[in-house]
Amino acid sequence: MNQDYIKPDNWSIIEEDFDANRVESSESLFSIGNGAMGQRANFEEHYSGPTFQGSYIAGVYYPDKTRVGWWKNGYPEYFAKVLNAPNWIGIHVSVNGEQLDLFTCKKVTDFRRELNMQEGWLSRNFTATLKNNIVIKVETKRFLSLDADELGAIEYNITPINSDAEIIFQPYLDSGIANKDTNWDDKFWDTIKVSHENHQAFIQAKTMKTDFYTCTFMESNVFINDKSVLIEPNIKADANYASFSYQHEVKQGETYTIHKYGGYIVDRDYDKSQLVSIAKKVLKEAVKVGYERLLKKQKEAWLAIWERADITIQGDVKAQQGIRFNIFQLNQTYLGKDSRLNIGPKGFTGEKYGGSTYWDTEAYCIPFYMATKDEKVARSLLEYRYNHLEKAIENAEKLGFNNGAALFPMVTMNGEECHNEWEITFEEIHRNGAISFAIYNYYRYTGDYSYIKEKGLEVLIGIARFWQQRAAFSKDKNKYVILGVTGPNEYENNVNNNWYTNYLAQWCINYAMENINKIAAEFPEDAKRIMDKVKLLETELQAWKTVADNMYFPYSETHQVYLQQDGFLDKELVTVADLEASQRPINQKWSWDRILRSPYIKQADVLQGFYFFEDEFSKEELGRHFDFYEPFTVHESSLSPCVHSIQAAKLDRMEQAYTFYLRTSRLDLDDYNHEVHEGLHITSMAGTWMSIVEGFGGMRIKDDKLSFIPKIPKQWEAYSFKVNFRNSIIKVNVCQDKTDFELEGDRALQILVNDELVTIEPNSLVTV
Repeated sequence: MNQDYIKPDNWSIIEEDFDANRVESSESLFSIGNGAMGQRANFEEHYSGPTFQGSYIAGVYYPDKTRVGWWKNGYPEYFAKVLNAPNWIGIHVSVNGEQLDLFTCKKVTDFRRELNMQEGWLSRNFTATLKNNIVIKVETKRFLSLDADELGAIEYNITPINSDAEIIFQPYLDSGIANKDTNWDDKFWDTIKVSHENHQAFIQAKTMKTDFYTCTFMESNVFINDKSVLIEPNIKADANYASFSYQHEVKQGETYTIHKYGGYIVDRDYDKSQLVSIAKKVLKEAVKVGYERLLKKQKEAWLAIWERADITIQGDVKAQQGIRFNIFQLNQTYLGKDSRLNIGPKGFTGEKYGGSTYWDTEAYCIPFYMATKDEKVARSLLEYRYNHLEKAIENAEKLGFNNGAALFPMVTMNGEECHNEWEITFEEIHRNGAISFAIYNYYRYTGDYSYIKEKGLEVLIGIARFWQQRAAFSKDKNKYVILGVTGPNEYENNVNNNWYTNYLAQWCINYAMENINKIAAEFPEDAKRIMDKVKLLETELQAWKTVADNMYFPYSETHQVYLQQDGFLDKELVTVADLEASQRPINQKWSWDRILRSPYIKQADVLQGFYFFEDEFSKEELGRHFDFYEPFTVHESSLSPCVHSIQAAKLDRMEQAYTFYLRTSRLDLDDYNHEVHEGLHITSMAGTWMSIVEGFGGMRIKDDKLSFIPKIPKQWEAYSFKVNFRNSIIKVNVCQDKTDFELEGDRALQILVNDELVTIEPNSLVTV
């Protein structure tokens, strides 16, 4: 834990007392989004202190030319940058000619910022003494609409406390923005036109290179003590900017309010010639409905999400706050409305990493979306990869593979690889395995085989072809080996025979062959269509089988564990417990060379494989591997604590499981890795959900049935969650001495509880 200023609360993220040193961290933590757009929690008014301004539009990116010290053949030509979009939230405020700026105020008291997760809004309240000695009370609230996902709304109130005052609200649009994350300081946006009429303003802009056309828009109206005031604004506009100034004499104790509506219209959804007219329609409807009714609709929309997705924890407020924060941010980032979109690792909270899709989606996010939403949402995420299959084949061809071998990208926006670190781009090929595993995971959970026979088998075949070609035969070992890779543990690059990668390769080939045989036997028409398309011959299948049957796995007889890779035992095996706290995190304190020579593990690697394929290993084997590898793991990846929490719970090590749960659930809230100012770790938040549902709840699929082995930390009185399993909603409530199961629907369901068959009748309670 590296920060502790967020107040414990069951439903809100709360900050009290203004501190300029934590503004950028709070801008991340209090971020808001609606799946189509999002923004960091920047102040609406001007702020001259350190700040990371950021607003983002889903799916809009810039191909920033790769910048490396030494170019290597095969490098992606660009790194896709999440774009800081034109700013619509800004409202300059002046009081008797003095600009409101919290960084320069004489005094700021009663500061309180709240992100209300239950209702989906962000607020700030404070009292400020300006340099001209005017004291004002400020109350703001804003949200991004879930119903109209192109729209956001702001309410900004000012009350003069110690005298009458002339107050000017100056809402504005600004396309003269820049990315914090850029390789060459390129200009990412080209402003086409700035226009305004009545109380509306529009900035039409397009991205350089990718030519995404957007319209950023706003409309404002003002009130005194909740009564509308008609003010003809003073208008300013230039090549990248438009503002309206609403000046009013406000008596001491009166409240001057502005409602500002704004957002983005994008040509991904509309013809680019219609963007302004569509924006006008959105604004007309927003003003007609009004701020209060829009807010009411926002609360209702979030209530519907929480009805399905909420996890309750009794007796531990910090744990409760943590899981709801994670669930909230996942839903702000991706709602499954648009199959062209995916779940970026920073969501709408920052620019680091770039791209919109990592292997995190398949490994961590799909289980969350399968269980908390309709299965169609998870299927959309699988179809996203199918739609990029041809690009994956092109990616493999660039590296010398052929015959339809597919290498899905580590980072992508459109299916093309756009990550510019060679040890990731070329070597972290385990992402292919996560995609195959997600197809398997979807089928075993939903029972929906239609995706595999319609689309998924082509993906499985492309991936199997890649693994067969990527493996090389070692005469010395008389086995197939996979050389020069990076596993999930990125603190070891360019290693040979990473166990996790080799195991995935074998599994992927076998799973592809299993489904080829199944479709041939059960769906002959689909089999013919697919085989005619992929031109798969029996001789090639035999080559696959030879590789899979003879894959090499490094193993230590001394320690009775699979080795992370060849040579792991050659390292000086000093555990994390013997590493000085001053050296942590090592990725910020050590040279990369020193990290690579150390035994320290960034995240679960061998244990990731045991998580995916736990049915293929005994509990005793898991315990041995957990005891061997966890002491070397520094958990400096956000994806690490959740897997360890799940496995510690399986091993009945509940105190350890609870500690890992707190770390994953409060990774950002408590800033464990000293980096929250850069943005949140969105995809790992799905792992936090898994640590409760799969870890403590013990949820699995066994014998084609939903199975639970419930456990509960001693720190909790009870916890509950719901899952949507094959269109039946099951609520699980775990207490210290019992577990209750309830079923919503109209048909009975058989489940396994502690390996015993239990039948739940609709709308009834079963206690175990």
